Amino acid sequence: MTLSAESGVAAVWAAAAVGVLMSVLLVGLDLGGAVAGRHRAAAAADLAALAAAGHAVYGTGPACGRARRIAEEMGARLALCRFDGWDALVEVRVEVGTTLPGIGPIGPAVGRARAGPAPAAVAEAPGPVRRAGPLPRPRSPPTRQRLPNSPLRR
Repeated sequence: MTLSAESGVAAVWAAAAVGVLMSVLLVGLDLGGAVAGRHRAAAAADLAALAAAGHAVYGTGPACGRARRIAEEMGARLALCRFDGWDALVEVRVEVGTTLPGIGPIGPAVGRARAGPAPAAVAEAPGPVRRAGPLPRPRSPPTRQRLPNSPLRR
């Protein structure tokens, strides 16, 4: 049995292909994690801004405290909470990790949101006109009426 110069080349190519596929898989996982972190940050910012706007009547401190609790429950960190009139402006950060060896965290995913009352132009937009006062009473079901020349006389 003689060995040719090309014996074992298929094993080397297969190992290289497996290595490339694993690298592509890890990069895909990191990219997916970054996208998921961005979505989590956006959702946390939306809910935190709504919570802050809902508690705006109690002052900035309690409103931003509520926003902080909501953001922390969603796995985010509140970076900014302030008010512009009645509008709550919120920024949250979510840490995004990586699976690639030798690389630390990618960095935080940032979500920003604004919530508050609707502007007057939107609040007074034309729509269906509703009548003030009590609702009308429902009609009674229609009764069966006999016509004068009906063959259904009793």
